[in-house]
Amino acid sequence: MMERIEKIKEFLKDNPTDNFLQHALALEYIKTGEDLAARDLFEAILNADPTYIGSYYHLAKLLEKLEQTKLAIDWYEKGMAAAKLAKDQHAYNELQAAYEDLVY
Repeated sequence: MMERIEKIKEFLKDNPTDNFLQHALALEYIKTGEDLAARDLFEAILNADPTYIGSYYHLAKLLEKLEQTKLAIDWYEKGMAAAKLAKDQHAYNELQAAYEDLVY
């Protein structure tokens, strides 16, 4: 796992604002238990580019894991709104299902 993290970090040196690489790094951090580093990355991605739909789900799920339910709900709602704007029905449905599982 650490090898993957190091490789992604190397790629990020050349492309520090690449959302795909940052997202991949955040997912690797989750696998190694570095939840706060992952959270920071997901939030940075979405604050810089609210149209990067895939990160909403993972950030909200991570917040659920960290028992930050209110924040998770907020991010699910933001993600659903972004997915709707992007006309990404698949992402919207995934976010809505996770949201409903948490809220109801």
